[in-house]
Amino acid sequence: MSGLIAMFPVASLEEEETLEEKTRRVREANTEKQGRALITSLASHVRNRWAEARDAKLSVEERMGDNLRRRRGEYDAHKLAEIRAQGGSDIFLGVTSVKCRAAAAWLRETLLGTGIDRPWQLEHTPQPELPPDVLQGLMRKLQQQFVQLVSSGVPMDEAALREQAEKMKAQAAHELEEKARERVERMADKIEDQLVEGGWLRALSEFIDDLVTFPTAVLKGPVPRNRTQMKWEGAEMVPTKALRLEWERVDPMMVYPAPWSSNVDDGFLIERHRLTREDLQAMIGVEGYDDDAIRSVLSEFESGGLGEWLWIDTAQAEAEGKDSDAYQTADLIDAIQLWDSVEGKLLIEWGVPKEEIEDPFLSYPCEVWLVDNTVIRAVLNYDPLGRKPYYATSYEKVPGAFWGNSVVDLVRDPQDMANASARALANNMGIASGPQVEVNVSRLPADEDITQMHPWKIWQSTYNDFSDPRPAISFFQPNSNAAELLGVMEKFTALADEYSGIPKYMTGEHVAGAGRTSSGLSMLINNAAKSLKHVVSNVDYDVINPMLERLYQHNLRYSLDPAMVGDVRIVARGAMSLVSREAAAVRRNEFLQVVLGSPLAQQIVGVPGAAELLRENARLLDVNPERIVPSREEIQQQLAMQAQQQQAMMQAKMAHEQQIAQGGAGSAPTHPDGSRQGGRDANFISPRPNMK
Repeated sequence: MSGLIAMFPVASLEEEETLEEKTRRVREANTEKQGRALITSLASHVRNRWAEARDAKLSVEERMGDNLRRRRGEYDAHKLAEIRAQGGSDIFLGVTSVKCRAAAAWLRETLLGTGIDRPWQLEHTPQPELPPDVLQGLMRKLQQQFVQLVSSGVPMDEAALREQAEKMKAQAAHELEEKARERVERMADKIEDQLVEGGWLRALSEFIDDLVTFPTAVLKGPVPRNRTQMKWEGAEMVPTKALRLEWERVDPMMVYPAPWSSNVDDGFLIERHRLTREDLQAMIGVEGYDDDAIRSVLSEFESGGLGEWLWIDTAQAEAEGKDSDAYQTADLIDAIQLWDSVEGKLLIEWGVPKEEIEDPFLSYPCEVWLVDNTVIRAVLNYDPLGRKPYYATSYEKVPGAFWGNSVVDLVRDPQDMANASARALANNMGIASGPQVEVNVSRLPADEDITQMHPWKIWQSTYNDFSDPRPAISFFQPNSNAAELLGVMEKFTALADEYSGIPKYMTGEHVAGAGRTSSGLSMLINNAAKSLKHVVSNVDYDVINPMLERLYQHNLRYSLDPAMVGDVRIVARGAMSLVSREAAAVRRNEFLQVVLGSPLAQQIVGVPGAAELLRENARLLDVNPERIVPSREEIQQQLAMQAQQQQAMMQAKMAHEQQIAQGGAGSAPTHPDGSRQGGRDANFISPRPNMK
């Protein structure tokens, strides 16, 4: 009864009967609804998709479990039993773990940025498109300039008019590009704020660990969620619920793509969730979820039987160092989230508004949640292009396949051979560490202890058979194959460097040959980083670019800031720009020195151009460039004030010269401040000193 009471607010014990009746009505209503033919068909459709994807992933799941154990430096149970049956060492070399750590560290440094610059950039298209109101404003401005030019009365022939029109066209294109650049910069600031608040860096860091460990890594977002945040209301900080876009790493073990798919948008996709009671309760009242269905699931929660238990759950728990029964508990239930195209009539019957379904006989991209045989959510995909909020890529992509290869997969064979040679080496070293003893027990007394040996021990022996010439005790030294086994182990460890593309010197180990000098080592590292740059390009193309494009379009649709509305199309250079950021910084500094050291370059670039260079260099110093270099508006104001001052001085000079011309040579000119410049007075100081 406590479980039922927890589902509804209880004021007193007298209401207990009413709660039971209400619970009974909810169950009966949900049973009736879920029992309808079309709802049953919808649940059956999800079940069929789940069975199809689950069976197709069996071999991949086995590989994933093995990858996880190799990352932890452990043998699987079958292999460990075989090793122990033969006796000897069960050593496991950490070659895989070292390569994974090195690859993850390099990728984090590249993909997460330095904290000063962004690991991505937005650019407007070569021919940016702006909203109609902005374009109309620019056209009106050009028309006014053209009207002023024509009304000035200056005679202009057709060629001059055409030349002036070309200049105005070039001016309009320049202003259009400046407007587009300003809007992209504002959008970039907005996106960076959303990524920071939505946990993008944490999700990407976890994604990198999956990328080097599993055949494919999966990232999810942006997912809108209501979160409680502390905000100011008047003079007090109060908890307030607000909608926030979030990103999260998705466990590859819990992702089930269509058997024929090569990416997340090619066919259906299933994510398996493990939900607690609190997770289900939080869904009540959320748009798109069926409250009665969720309450029915909650009422059956404690009885169990709502789990999709798979053998991989036990294997995953053991590989993660957890209890094998960690996931088989009544505290967790499984929910299947299907992203697929479903017939419109099934969605209408479930409760999707008819106005959203144009033709009930067509299929529509949608999202369906199923717990056991109960559909708790069925809504259309909120993305206008029908894209799923998932991004997946591999360390090494296999063309046409959803699952690729990780670092663990690439060094699998070298790891096995290194382990075999290490076990043989340990066993051989143990056997060859001392002499082997042969004892003729027929010549020893019955009470002689042959298991203990120590210096100066006296062995008693007799001759039972005088025809046996062998000594009672003999020693022989087994051969040591340590050098040969070490050579084999080092050979396959070196092959792991080649197979993974991560040589030892990238982790700080000493290297001979060309690596003995700083320039030679730099060349080796740059050459070795080419394979990792290919991995970065995979993440850039499959994860960062589509994520930025999706978030950019989301902001264009829902942002209330008109200054960010611009070209819908986006060009994102992504993380590959970080690979050359150091070289770019050096070139930028060299160019700045040229500008500051050459008067001609200063005249060409001007103060605004030099300020832009200084602002970019200041940003790389982890300081606020706005506190060092004035903004563009401030610089324009300063230039305008200087122009006004120069104009005022020129006017004063012209007035002074005109006054001299009108007054003649004998008149005393007047200084612009009103004082007389001619004659001698008490305040006059001769510029020539008195030599007497």
